[in-house]
Amino acid sequence: MKRSTIHFILVLIWVIPTLASHHPVIETQPHQKTIDSTPAVLFRQFIPSLAEQFIGIPVVVGGRPKLTGSTDNSWLFYSIYTGAAKKAGLIYKTFMPMKRLLRNIHNIEADEVRNGDLIVLNNNLAAMVYQVDPSGRMHFIYASKTRGEVITFNSENIVYYAYWLENFKGFFRINDDLLMPARPK
Repeated sequence: MKRSTIHFILVLIWVIPTLASHHPVIETQPHQKTIDSTPAVLFRQFIPSLAEQFIGIPVVVGGRPKLTGSTDNSWLFYSIYTGAAKKAGLIYKTFMPMKRLLRNIHNIEADEVRNGDLIVLNNNLAAMVYQVDPSGRMHFIYASKTRGEVITFNSENIVYYAYWLENFKGFFRINDDLLMPARPK
């Protein structure tokens, strides 16, 4: 036999079993965690970016951010909730002065706190938890009459321990009936 024929036979001996055992490979993605994108979850995810837009604006009782460029706590919370609801395909029920809003919330445990929940003091002063870090650190926003502007602080700040926890009533969440599905257009 010629040398080239022998090489050809050897190649066939090696290639045919390899080709015969070759199965199409189905590539699979590694198992990915299912992303919960319900409107209620999206509502909470939109709160941080919306809240941050209000940092530093002047505090005026009755101030409406879109009309006056100023706010108070009632309008601040309403503006954040309304914006987050709209982006999530929901409707936030209505504007409520703080006293009325505080009648439409329910107590939650500290380990249940999520974006949009409130920390309320014994004198009914409230701040919104606008972001909870994976580490558990909470970021708060509220319209400070004393400082004259919308400010933020976090749960590692001395003010949190010295003032907010010293006067702490509890953590609260708005009642589910304040958020409704948006009507299809």
